Amino acid sequence: MQPVIDKAVLSVQSLLSLEQLEIPSYQRPYKWKLKNISELFADIDSHRDKSAYRLGSVVFHLRVADEQHWLDIVDGQQRTLTLLLAIKAIIERRINTLTRQDLRQTLGNLEYKVNAFMKRQHFSSLISQHNLRRNFQELLRLVDRPEFTEEHIDFLLKRCEVVTFVLTDVSEAFQFFDSQNARGRDLAPHDLLKAYHLREFAEHEVSLKADTVAHWENLQSDSLATLFATYLFRIRQWAEGKSARYFGKEEVDLFKGVSLHRKGLPPYAKSLQIAHHFVDEYNRQYQRQIDGQKAEFPFQLDQMIVNGRRFFEMAEHYQRMVSAIIKDEHAADETHILGERLSEQASRILKTLNTYQRRYRTGDQYVRSMFDCALIFYIDKFGAEGISAAIEKCFIWAYRCRIRQQVVQLATMDNYMLEYNLIRIIRDARQARDLLSVPLQTLNASQNKNNRNGDSDSEDELIVLFIEMNYYE
Repeated sequence: MQPVIDKAVLSVQSLLSLEQLEIPSYQRPYKWKLKNISELFADIDSHRDKSAYRLGSVVFHLRVADEQHWLDIVDGQQRTLTLLLAIKAIIERRINTLTRQDLRQTLGNLEYKVNAFMKRQHFSSLISQHNLRRNFQELLRLVDRPEFTEEHIDFLLKRCEVVTFVLTDVSEAFQFFDSQNARGRDLAPHDLLKAYHLREFAEHEVSLKADTVAHWENLQSDSLATLFATYLFRIRQWAEGKSARYFGKEEVDLFKGVSLHRKGLPPYAKSLQIAHHFVDEYNRQYQRQIDGQKAEFPFQLDQMIVNGRRFFEMAEHYQRMVSAIIKDEHAADETHILGERLSEQASRILKTLNTYQRRYRTGDQYVRSMFDCALIFYIDKFGAEGISAAIEKCFIWAYRCRIRQQVVQLATMDNYMLEYNLIRIIRDARQARDLLSVPLQTLNASQNKNNRNGDSDSEDELIVLFIEMNYYE
């Protein structure tokens, strides 16, 4: 019988029960990695308290051949094959040990269909063959674990869902597929994070979604992209001593953390949980209606991310903070930062950085990014304490890279940071003076690779500052 031509939401059990499933020969190889498998099972574990969990979408082309109807998978092959392998692994390892008869019966009904599907397919690609074998072995290990319970199996089969689209015309199916993937390609990393953290809202906080995400929605996409790629990503990576050249879709996991409403939190999350509930309880007290006070969650740039509501609050917090610092740095009057009056030397540094002739070169902008990231991280940890001395230290540290290098590229910036990691020093500092006492080497004229035109040192505004501060001889 011809299946219904429509959009539908199917459980994994219903999806894999479709006898007409087929992977057409034009499909790309199966490329899911062990990381994807691990993330799938982590999702199953962390969301099993929900009534349903969406795994994504599958687009079918309804093809008629030899008076039979086939559902060719146009989009969603990777996910569907992985689900088939997972159910096959559960059947092989667990079906005979299950105590729940309904699960045994469901898996028994699926066994024939899963095996028949795998036998019909011709995986000629060596890439597909390798990944199928490797992922199946990993799935066998995962379903063998004691912590993968019958509750997990039931959740995967009955409450994990996919949205399916069935189209009768193959060109329409590909057009639909292209439009879906085009939207997917247009999704910036911060858009993926938005979708993830909206899902991670605690059920009792659903009513807060609109207000919590309002600031995010009011920001331009470019502003969010800059916040995450230029500042938050680089600072978090460099603080760990890791490379931070590109922030793309593969790096979004850095901004996924712990969901404090989940059961069985690890010990490291207890302090976050205490702060989370204390802040909420404080703000709910009737006294706040009188004194107008409001507590904010104590965010830190290198802190474990709190999923859901706190993630959006964190993004708003740092968007305000970073914008204020950058605005003060680039102000016409560079004498104050966040309301704190700067020393004459610190003010002169900011004024020079905002006016020197070569500041718009790509390399100089990379160096300015290092300076900004270090200063932002310092203020995030120590506030305004010693801010003028911190500006001086960050300037000498960052612009040594500019003076010593004839060409500064993205890799130059990243490598310099990892070799002379001031942000790591800030992370490990217990007091502001721990950073301010860090020694920096003096440069000499022979190390100045930036002066290609043979100008005298007195004509280079950066060198003048280094000479004034006794870091150039």
